[in-house]
Amino acid sequence: MNKLLPLTLGLAVSFASAAVAQEVTIGVTLGATGPGASLGIHYKNAFQLMPKTAGGLPVKFIILEDNTDPTAAAKNARKLITEDKVDAIMGSVSVPSTTQVAMIANETKTPMIALSPVALPPDKREWIFTVPQPVPLMMSAVVEHMKAHGVKTVGYIGFSDSWGDLVLSSLKQFAEPAGIKIVTDERYARADTSVTGQVIKILGANPDAVVVGGSGTGGALPQIGLVERGYKKQIYHNHGTANREFIKVGGKSVEGAIAPTGALLVPEELPADNPLKPVATDFINSYEKAFGAGTRNGFAGYSYDGFKLLDAAVADAAKKAKPGTPEFRQALRDSLENVKNVVGTHGVYNMTPTDHTGLDNRARVLVRVDNGAWRLLK
Repeated sequence: MNKLLPLTLGLAVSFASAAVAQEVTIGVTLGATGPGASLGIHYKNAFQLMPKTAGGLPVKFIILEDNTDPTAAAKNARKLITEDKVDAIMGSVSVPSTTQVAMIANETKTPMIALSPVALPPDKREWIFTVPQPVPLMMSAVVEHMKAHGVKTVGYIGFSDSWGDLVLSSLKQFAEPAGIKIVTDERYARADTSVTGQVIKILGANPDAVVVGGSGTGGALPQIGLVERGYKKQIYHNHGTANREFIKVGGKSVEGAIAPTGALLVPEELPADNPLKPVATDFINSYEKAFGAGTRNGFAGYSYDGFKLLDAAVADAAKKAKPGTPEFRQALRDSLENVKNVVGTHGVYNMTPTDHTGLDNRARVLVRVDNGAWRLLK
């Protein structure tokens, strides 16, 4: 019998155990079905394009479906954190779902990469790092465009949830100082198929422009209703609508719609010296190669940018603790809070203890639906 065999096997097991111990595990909850499916599918698709390592260590993603249901998202978060012992969590695709996950991440001291905005006060976001542009940053661009084009009154219609609230509060923050009066506050549910009553009220107020606080395909519903009933003035949206599905559902009714979004939707139209252009272009090329021409969207880019933040932070955290431990989660949180100059598809991220988004005006452009496609508004 070969006396070296047990020693060899022992070393192999030892090395394998060491490799597993150094693996970073990321839990993900997303809604690729349900009312947020037109966003969630793209968020999820991006994980097929992720690198196999983060910060130089092997990375494993555990992806669970939450059906765009806040209760299911919370249940997934509990499972990923308590049973799967993930080092960090990512998700979800709507503000209500993401907020539920964020509350659990904060409670359990688990670093979280939020893939949609979070409706929590700053003191409840110690462990939360948000990838999408803050709603005020995006809506300020919308108000600037309205003011430049002489808009004095604006009608609002948005989701009857925290996303609708966030868009409206940001619109108020900038519209009122700009001398623009908000004359309606109409709401509808994500699953609604008609907004006739709300549209009639908006038409009765006859605003100079309308802002829609919806997202995904649900964001097209008010514009369809307004156009069908003869509204011919400008309709604005938000960064939750900038995908192809919005245009497919809205058809000719959404021609001319304006929305703020990140650079990755129109990288070819950006100036050559824009720092986001090469990153956004590379990602869009990879995404459309995998999922088809014209599938570009902002939501897959949020997933990718979230990974880039983790990639930048893991290397530093791994110097202080081993993955799979509370010490590593704390180190990862601390590292995320101090990442600098991470160039993503949407913006350049510079986190600080008081800013867990870290984006500036480079993270926004205005786009318009032109002949069935989103084009840069110049």
